[in-house]
Amino acid sequence: MRIGLLGGAFNPPHMGHLKLARLALDQLDVDELRFVPSALSPHKPDPGGPDAEARLKLLAQALDGFDPRCRLEPLEVERGGASYTVDTLEALTRREPGTAWILVMGSDQLPGLPQWRHAARIFELASVAVALRPGAPIQVPPLPGLHASARWSGRPGELVALPTTDLDLASSALRDRLRTAPQDDPGGLPPQVLGTIRSENLYR
Repeated sequence: MRIGLLGGAFNPPHMGHLKLARLALDQLDVDELRFVPSALSPHKPDPGGPDAEARLKLLAQALDGFDPRCRLEPLEVERGGASYTVDTLEALTRREPGTAWILVMGSDQLPGLPQWRHAARIFELASVAVALRPGAPIQVPPLPGLHASARWSGRPGELVALPTTDLDLASSALRDRLRTAPQDDPGGLPPQVLGTIRSENLYR
């Protein structure tokens, strides 16, 4: 099995996440793409918003009818506490030996990779696919075992480039719009997600 992992807070999940998933599905020849919502990000302060279980529900709604190859991976939410990618990969590798893993992310995350917990170990277990974001060129960070590759072979340690999503959406901006103008459509949210946010008075 070749499986992509798209992690994040998904606070809230938006069309940029779905576009990134579509790029990964189209470009990487993966059998499955799993969305991995974090319980608590170790890389940024808690921005507020719904708890992990509510974000998991919103993400499930965002994926409803999207692509049958996509599914939720609730491992980090069920584990609780700070969500470290290396811990998630170790757990998945134990649970599903023989699977080839590739992380999917935007190019704005690349400069911070060397500061991730046990970053070198991450790329002994997985590769990474990076979609171009405005103002963030794709450059291989200085990490042992990580190298650029034209395509993903299924082996760990490869960094492959994806096209841009052409959607410069940020969850932080969407949260601000939802708080300041709750009756307005902030743009960029799947209709079913916006409907639940309004019916359950989230992000107020």
